[in-house]
Amino acid sequence: MSTNPKLSVIVPFYNEEENIERMYAAIVAAAEPLRIPFEMVLVDDGSKDNTVPLAIELARHDSRVRVVKFRRNYGQTAAMAAGIEHARGEVLITMDGDLQNDPGDIQLFLDKIDEGNDIVVGWRHNRQDKLISRKIPSRIANWIIGKVTGVPIKDNGCSLKAYRASLIKKIPLYSEMHRFIPAMASIAAPRIAEIKVRHHARQFGTSKYGISRVYKVLLDLMVIKTVASFTSRPLLWFALLATPCFLIAAGIFVYTGWSIYSKAVLPFQIAGSGVVFMASSFILICAGALAELVYKFGDVRTHRFVRLTQRVHTAGPAIRLAD
Repeated sequence: MSTNPKLSVIVPFYNEEENIERMYAAIVAAAEPLRIPFEMVLVDDGSKDNTVPLAIELARHDSRVRVVKFRRNYGQTAAMAAGIEHARGEVLITMDGDLQNDPGDIQLFLDKIDEGNDIVVGWRHNRQDKLISRKIPSRIANWIIGKVTGVPIKDNGCSLKAYRASLIKKIPLYSEMHRFIPAMASIAAPRIAEIKVRHHARQFGTSKYGISRVYKVLLDLMVIKTVASFTSRPLLWFALLATPCFLIAAGIFVYTGWSIYSKAVLPFQIAGSGVVFMASSFILICAGALAELVYKFGDVRTHRFVRLTQRVHTAGPAIRLAD
C-alpha cells in the first residue's frame, strides 16, 4: 500500500461485533474496483464486546486496515476526530459502522470531490428509520441548524461525508460537533455539495443514539453560531455580552443618584449590586480586548484536539500514542 493513499475511509465502532467484518468486506468490495490506494481507519470507541479483537485480526491480515482504540467510550465526535487525525489519505470519507450507510456510494463522493468540492455531504433521502422518533426530529433539527448557521444542509446527521484532508484536519471537533462540520468549515468558505445516498435499516446490533444527546446538540449549535459569527471579532461579541450588565449598572446608578438628591432611604445592597454589574461589564470588555489581541497578533490556535489515550494497530507492531 502506498504511504500516502488517495482515500481514507474512517469508521467509528462501538459494540459492533456483528457488523465490523461485514463493514470491512463491504468497504473492500466498493474501494478495490476504484483502483486507487486506500486505507481503512477503524476507531473503537471503548467497545466492551469482541469488536476490538475482530478489528485487530482484520488489521493483521490486511495492511490497509489501521485500528485506533480508546480505553473508554468518549462519543462519536471524539472517535471521528481520532480517525481524521490518524488518516493519511488525500480524501477522507466517514461513515457509521452499523451498515446503515452504504460503502457502494464511495465512488459518488470521489466524483464530487474531483469536481472541485471540498466537502460532500450525504443525504438519506429514503431514510430507513422510525418516523416519530428519528425522521421528524431530524427534519426539525436540520431546519433549525440551517437557519442558525446559515448553511442549509438537508441531512446534518448523516455520517457519510467526504472531505479534503487539507481542510478537515484544521477543523476542531469536540462534543457532538461532527454533525456541524459544514457549518464549522464555513469560515474558510469551502465548496460544499450534497448528494443522495442509500440508507439501510439496521440488521445487527442496537442503536447507540438516544434523546440524551439533544441538549448537547443545542449547546454545540450555540457555540458554532458564536464561533462562525464572531471568530474574527471577539471584542464585538464580548461588548454585546457586557451591554446588559452596563445598562443595569447605569440604571442602578441613576436610581442611587436620585435617592441621594431626594434624601430618600438608600439601600446599600442596591448600590453595591450596581458596582458589581459595572465591574462585570468592564471585565467582559477587557476579556474581549485580550481576545482581539490574541486573534490578531498571537497566531494561537484557540481550539485543538486533545489526544485521548489511544493505541493504533496495523499489520505490524502496535504503536503507542500519547497518554
